[in-house]
Amino acid sequence: MVPGVFNGISALLAERYNFDALYLSGSGVAGVMGLPDLSLTTLSEVVSETAKITLVSSLPLIVDADTGFGEYLNVERTVREIERAGASAVHIEDQIIPKKCGHLDGKRLVSPDEMVQKISSAVKSRKNRDFMIIARTDARAVEGMDGAIERGRLYLKAGADAIFPEALEREDEFKEYYLKVGGILLANMTEYGKSPLLSVNELSEMGYKIVIFPLTAFRGALRAMDEVYSILSRSGTQREILQKIMSRKEFYDLINYSAYEEEDKNIASKSNMLLQ
Repeated sequence: MVPGVFNGISALLAERYNFDALYLSGSGVAGVMGLPDLSLTTLSEVVSETAKITLVSSLPLIVDADTGFGEYLNVERTVREIERAGASAVHIEDQIIPKKCGHLDGKRLVSPDEMVQKISSAVKSRKNRDFMIIARTDARAVEGMDGAIERGRLYLKAGADAIFPEALEREDEFKEYYLKVGGILLANMTEYGKSPLLSVNELSEMGYKIVIFPLTAFRGALRAMDEVYSILSRSGTQREILQKIMSRKEFYDLINYSAYEEEDKNIASKSNMLLQ
């Protein structure tokens, strides 16, 4: 069960609730910047957000690398940079640049051969064999279930550690995909998309090992912030929402403020002793 996070503080919040891993979506990176998920973000921006999250979080992080930010050599660099930033897995999709959100219409795909080359490049470039290469296919919306299944099988043969079949449209399609492709499968339970919202238990019974919730917390945060701004604008004071927002103490506890203070005191104390 893998919730989406979009910065360091959201990762710290998610860590409180015993999740197995965290997920950084391309849409989340773009969304925090106020941009649409249309290949407008860069590799350096994704790497930067990855590093900020892994700096404060101990949980494994799966990172959305879109199409790999280019061709085969670009994919190699993408994997190296994201792995170096502390991630534990990356997924690369088979859309043509500029890509679209997986649950929108009008997607176009690269050829199966081209995606196989990208997967091979990704596998070759990783330093740690435990760093997962996840191949995402958007073929369901373009080539139908048969195309998505054929590509999933091919991508596993090419060396992908797991397959991410994007935007399956019915519960029986999730079942069919596992029965005909197998391997480690990732299910995307994004809201307001083409897929039914199945539970982790339901998907686990179908054979899926990884279930992501890419933007659930992000959308919740947006709603909460919108409410705060609305109330401030209307009333000119935050008095009526103090019970709805995190207190200073709660925030300091979340970021472990006291540990930083203690470390600062210890370093200062040691420096003073050396100078005496």
